[in-house]
Amino acid sequence: MENLQITKTLNTPEIRFSPDENIFLIQGTSSPEDVRALYYPVIEWVRIFVNNVLEGVYEIFNHETPIDLQIDLAYFNSSSAKFFFDILQEFKRIPPDICPVAVKWYYDEEDIDMNEAGKDMATFLEMEFYYIPKPKTDR
Repeated sequence: MENLQITKTLNTPEIRFSPDENIFLIQGTSSPEDVRALYYPVIEWVRIFVNNVLEGVYEIFNHETPIDLQIDLAYFNSSSAKFFFDILQEFKRIPPDICPVAVKWYYDEEDIDMNEAGKDMATFLEMEFYYIPKPKTDR
């Protein structure tokens, strides 16, 4: 399976999914003009990847090596939120007894809204997230 690499822009996040390296990263800002054009291919890629995991193609993923999904967003709009939900729902199809999916939700330690957005998404999806505060940096 080919890796998925989408380069970050002012309005779109970097998306880098590389199963062989256990890198599943969404990082940056997400407020694209055409949210469907950006995220439909991502959802399709994740659907195929999850099917491969369920079929045993990726034996590297197990309890000792969970899927490491890192979501590190400075901002996302409501249209993007729906697609993040869809992406996470695809990952949720993997039963935890086959392979846990470790969702790491990064947020600026002073950004209460981003922290709450992660908690809301975890609640709606009934998934466990790990919340990782990023310290404030001098700008």
